[in-house]
Amino acid sequence: MNKLKYAGLIASLYFLFACSEKRPVDRMDDAQLRAYADELAHKYIITDGHVDLPFRLKVKNFRLEKEYMGIPVSTPEGEGDFDFERAKKGGLDAPFMSIYIPSSYQLQPDKGKALADSLINMIAGITEQIPDKFALAKTTKDVETNFAAGKISLPMGMENGAPVGDDLKNVKYFYDRGIRYITLTHGKDNQICDSSYDTTRTWNGLSPFGKQVVEEMNKTGIMIDISHVSDSTFYQVMKITKAPCIASHSSCRFFTPGFIRNMSDDMIKKLAENNGVIQINFGSTFLDSTVRAQNEANRKKLQAILDEKKLKQTDSLAKPIVDEFKKSNPSLFADVEMVANHIDHVVKLVGINHVGIGSDFDGVGDSLPTGLKDVSQYPNLIYVLLKRGYSEADIEKICYKNVWRVWNKVEEVTAKNN
Repeated sequence: MNKLKYAGLIASLYFLFACSEKRPVDRMDDAQLRAYADELAHKYIITDGHVDLPFRLKVKNFRLEKEYMGIPVSTPEGEGDFDFERAKKGGLDAPFMSIYIPSSYQLQPDKGKALADSLINMIAGITEQIPDKFALAKTTKDVETNFAAGKISLPMGMENGAPVGDDLKNVKYFYDRGIRYITLTHGKDNQICDSSYDTTRTWNGLSPFGKQVVEEMNKTGIMIDISHVSDSTFYQVMKITKAPCIASHSSCRFFTPGFIRNMSDDMIKKLAENNGVIQINFGSTFLDSTVRAQNEANRKKLQAILDEKKLKQTDSLAKPIVDEFKKSNPSLFADVEMVANHIDHVVKLVGINHVGIGSDFDGVGDSLPTGLKDVSQYPNLIYVLLKRGYSEADIEKICYKNVWRVWNKVEEVTAKNN
């Protein structure tokens, strides 16, 4: 059933309950509520702020020859988190493809620009080779057009601003190549700003050049993504930017004290004052400090065993040791309810208009929560939200409307500046 037909089904549901003062969900059993969640997932556009498909395909030596074309359409069981068939099942319409630049590339002369170009070319090539299933999207209207045609849009965001180099002209260069957000840095301080994962504090926030980059992104029409940046960087961005910002794949520090990759309550409030959106990361370590602590303890225990035997995890002799350890010390996972807890927390702090989805599928390895293991399972999250009393209008905002507001406002600010 295509997505356009779901609107009629939802209308029928509302007609059936029109005479009742109760919301439809109050009169549904569990099976009906799950069906309703699935229909909403297909009625509304779902945008996800961060999917790491491009780098996964690069690691797999993806090529656009015919024999490789099945990779983004359907994948072998257990391989990766995203493909066309599972995305369609889950109602995903506009996953932002992460043009991920590892911090090591910052040390190269071009600071990763060639890698960025190659990954952008890969995504463009997929849309050219499979035009009945995938299409590029540079505006919200592009996504809506593709949605009506039953295609999955592939907007792009660049994770790590290192490829901008020391030339502001590269901001426009990447805009012209289709990049619609830039995560200012990644795991290490770069030429733009400090990273939440780095303790060097090279700039104590934004560099002088980084302040120019923020202003140039406002002028050019690229959303500023404050995931991965240090707290001081975040607050400086909030003072400079004339357009709302996003956290494309971050969660709430409230649930993970001391994990500064997530956002504090005060930061979330500042982001909301900026009219921005935090898009909740699905990684278990982003969601639950208990899970994070236990898995980190297991990691250290395993490392100690390997160190004692003078082995690396990649050594062939280490494999049976690692396998046996994991069998006796299984990893813990958060669950879909915990993702909903993070959404609840944002809503209680700043309202429904400032939260969205930023899964980090294909980017957080095997740490994904129970109930949200791949792109086929977004309806599970909608089901939980419905059970908690979220309205259809709320679901629509979380799925895409909040991000649309930011994306369109960024374009509006650019138009005023030019």
